[in-house]
Amino acid sequence: MSEHKFPSWISFRVKPAEYQKIHGLFSKTTHRKLSEYARNVLLQKPVTIKVRNESADQYLDEMIGLKKELNAIGNNYNQAIKKLHTLNHISEVKWWLNSHEPLHQNFMQLTERIFQKLNEIHRQWSSE
Repeated sequence: MSEHKFPSWISFRVKPAEYQKIHGLFSKTTHRKLSEYARNVLLQKPVTIKVRNESADQYLDEMIGLKKELNAIGNNYNQAIKKLHTLNHISEVKWWLNSHEPLHQNFMQLTERIFQKLNEIHRQWSSE
């Protein structure tokens, strides 16, 4: 008989609270089917529990914040470029370039922070 065929059945009833507890424990594992999880528990086989990676969570939080900041800066740049296309005189273009230099510097600093954070995370994960 093949390894994936199970000729015998075991059925039992549980209270709703018990089912919630069992299902809660099951959902924290890598098993895809409750029957697979139950079989391993009843036969006292190892059960693999999912573990959250704190450094990955911190990395994701940092990247989400940086993405929002970059998106806001990108929107400001788009508005500024649209304004640049409507300017008629060279003096207006020079004024625009001078007035938007802080925005450019902010963008460059933020980009540098992203690269530093990526390198830091890469070094941490490479050494593990």
